[in-house]
Amino acid sequence: MPLSLDEAIELGMRHNLQLELARQNQRAVHGEVLTVANNLLPSLTAKATTGTQEINLAAMGFKPTSLEGFGLPPGAFHEIVKVNTTSAQLNMEQQLFNVPAYYMYRAAQKADTVATMTELNAEGTVTLGVGQQYLLALADASEIQNAQARVKADEVALQQATDAHNAGVGTNLDVLRAKVQFETEQQAVVRAENTFAKDKIELNRRMGLPADQELTLTDKSPYSEFAELPLADAMKLAFARRKDLLSLEAQLDVAERARKAVKFERLPSLSFNGHYGVLGETTGLYHGVFAAEGKLSVPIFEEGQLRGEREVADAQVSGLRKQIASLRVTIESQIRTAMLDVNSSAQLVKVAQSNVDLASEELDQASQRFAAGVDDNLAVVQAQAVLASAQSQLVGTLYQYNVSKLVLARNTGVVETQYRTYLGK
Repeated sequence: MPLSLDEAIELGMRHNLQLELARQNQRAVHGEVLTVANNLLPSLTAKATTGTQEINLAAMGFKPTSLEGFGLPPGAFHEIVKVNTTSAQLNMEQQLFNVPAYYMYRAAQKADTVATMTELNAEGTVTLGVGQQYLLALADASEIQNAQARVKADEVALQQATDAHNAGVGTNLDVLRAKVQFETEQQAVVRAENTFAKDKIELNRRMGLPADQELTLTDKSPYSEFAELPLADAMKLAFARRKDLLSLEAQLDVAERARKAVKFERLPSLSFNGHYGVLGETTGLYHGVFAAEGKLSVPIFEEGQLRGEREVADAQVSGLRKQIASLRVTIESQIRTAMLDVNSSAQLVKVAQSNVDLASEELDQASQRFAAGVDDNLAVVQAQAVLASAQSQLVGTLYQYNVSKLVLARNTGVVETQYRTYLGK
């Protein structure tokens, strides 16, 4: 499966479990908002019933002799009466004045924003995690290429040492040195390939793919000098785009609106309910029926509960304000640290590249001296070790440079949308 960095992040966005849970939570909160909003809207229900009743009038206290007072014979009514009735009616309930319910609805609206910010924050986490793992796998691939190139060079050096020994102009010690160096680099290739395989398994996990999915990384380790971002601009961008900060600010709005709802619970509430319909015998005459009722509720002996709810609401507001202040300080610290990492790793990449060039030149000169018979291959082996170390340092510093730029993008809140810009792709 060919895989670029963009495709890896896209797969992570689609399949990562953490992000999927955040999306489902956002859906659940949105559903709760709709439920709260419905409490402020008129509630209309239609109901129709039909049935048969058989009533024992005698059991209810009816006596036939009581009809004589009305001039009716005792047998004019039966003691057992069967009645078939049908009714249809429309019921309505409406909150006319309920300030706490209104502020709870406003709080629920802001809770929807909190869930959205949580989802977007999870997207940033997934982008950073997948991006770091992809860059790590690219670094592993570079280590493999460097090790394989050194194996080929060591194989040539071993052949030269063997030929010189067979011709009587070299020593057996030169052959042993060359063979040890050759096998050492073979071991380095095996270790690098094993690390690469394990890091691809971890990349599959972060993308939500099966662990046995074979991957072919199509991108190369990017290298682009990062234009320095002024601290003030970075801070301004972070305060406007950091989803964790925006989520806390939205939570503060939720808490403040909930506190207002608690404050206005002392006010009376007014509601209306009623119905209109028809009622009559199933096969007979129907007549309209209705009821209308207004309800005024005034809290009286609830002061303890109201004060307790107010204390809880005040504590939540105070706690969130302190969290926001603390997070702002943390954001500044994170941005300053990330900028230092970007600057230092950029300098380390340049130094590491220079070390690789110097080590390559040293190895070339030592190889020429050995081939000319001027010196033994000890200098060659030492130069090969220096080159291997320099190449590993270059791969590692380039990886750290790219990761530090991703971390800076994450700390400013734009990694999910601008990671390509920060990496210089």
